[in-house]
Amino acid sequence: MTIIGTPKESAAGENRVAMTPQSVGELQKLGFDCIIQAGAGKAARFADADYKEAGATVVKTAADLWKKADVVAKVRPPTTAESKKMRKDQTVISFVYPAENQKLLDTAKETGSTVIAMDMVPRISRAQKMDALSSTANIAGYRAVIEAGNAFGRFFTGQVTAAGKVPPAKVLVIGAGVAGLAAIGAAQSLGAIVRAFDVRPEVAEQIESMGAEFMMLDFEESGSGEGGYAAPSSPEFREKQLELFREQAPDVDIVITTALIPGRDAPRLWLEDMVKAMKPGSVIVDLAAERGGNCDLTVKDEKIETANGVTIIGYTDLASRMATQASSLYATNIRHMMADLTPEKDGKIVHDMEDDVICGATVTHKKKITFPPPPPKIQAIAKAPPKAPEPTKEEIAAKEAEEMRRAGVREVSMLAIGGLLMMIIGLYAPASFMQHMIVFALACFVGFQVIWNVSHALHTPLMAITNAISGIIIVGALLQVGSGSWLIVVLAAISVLIATINIVGGFMVTRRMLSMFQKS
Repeated sequence: MTIIGTPKESAAGENRVAMTPQSVGELQKLGFDCIIQAGAGKAARFADADYKEAGATVVKTAADLWKKADVVAKVRPPTTAESKKMRKDQTVISFVYPAENQKLLDTAKETGSTVIAMDMVPRISRAQKMDALSSTANIAGYRAVIEAGNAFGRFFTGQVTAAGKVPPAKVLVIGAGVAGLAAIGAAQSLGAIVRAFDVRPEVAEQIESMGAEFMMLDFEESGSGEGGYAAPSSPEFREKQLELFREQAPDVDIVITTALIPGRDAPRLWLEDMVKAMKPGSVIVDLAAERGGNCDLTVKDEKIETANGVTIIGYTDLASRMATQASSLYATNIRHMMADLTPEKDGKIVHDMEDDVICGATVTHKKKITFPPPPPKIQAIAKAPPKAPEPTKEEIAAKEAEEMRRAGVREVSMLAIGGLLMMIIGLYAPASFMQHMIVFALACFVGFQVIWNVSHALHTPLMAITNAISGIIIVGALLQVGSGSWLIVVLAAISVLIATINIVGGFMVTRRMLSMFQKS
């Protein structure tokens, strides 16, 4: 049976692990035997006993694991020492960053190992479950807000207390990819005033749907690139960006920068003069620190404080600082990759290079370097289609006038048809029937029109229908209250009472429903 194993990460400060007790059970269902090095999950709070209980075998050393495992799943790229342990027909799955690790690719080619880079999974819909970069970015964006809050020293949310009024923190997120949206969501949930900027105009709706303000740049250039990433900006566009950021610098309390294009150095977006313009106590969290940083003053893997009291955080291990959650998500990505590699769920790996996902993520196979991969047959996330031009005021007015004309024609036609029907019925029906028929028709028209036209912001569409019916009942009953028969008067009064209770109750229920979506 095929054995999949996970060694303890040797990189300093790396707390994540590529296999969790939960993923062990899922991998076994795919036909694999699971082994793990002793202590591999300790930093992520997964004990060896948990792995044994899940059905995995715990081995003492990394050398034993590399020797026994047919598939090795890791987080960080194999080190030089680990790459020497790779053997022919062994599959290694990890983050690889192949453009920066040519030596690793050469070693894998010589040994005949197959290396799958989780950071190279193509961005197509079918591969989202294996998108380890998005999983990591999601955690990093959330953790960035936590780190910022820890360094900020004040509330995120505004408060009014007996001791005084506390204003809400103002947070600016630059870049609305996975990490940026996670940061927006976390900051918004903590009660901050959140603003966000992105060169891709199509993300504006996502930003606004999360309750943040999209910083619109008045410049005719789309920053949308291939695969859902941002494209490099023109010098003119960059100057407009910097102008916007300089305006925001004195006002915002926290800046979280996430702008990074894979395979490129991070663009400098928050310059030294902007840092100097910020208030003392402000915080900058630079998620692009690993590739040079978006801020001029970022120091990789360090937290520094500038002369004017601004804290700049350049940690590159934000996901590792939430090792339990990060390991669980990454292990799920690995498990989905293994599911694609074993279509029969029999533990036998079928490395289909015709498959877009497998081919795109594979960097070495059968003593060949397959990086860079060919473009996927299925189109990745594409640029947003250009928006239709906004209609002019004259066009809007003409459209509204046409709609009103058509509505008027419909109403007149319905009244004419209704009047004709009443005349035909009146020729043959008795006078008493016609009296009641006219009352019923008026009740339907007046009651329905009065209630139905109430804004749905005050009651739901379902309540609108029930209230409209109740309105019909009330109008009809009021017309019957003046009847000479005491029985009809009593029944009409009861009808008015019950229908009124229904309408009032409908508005009360709607009010409670709407309050569920309002901040307290």
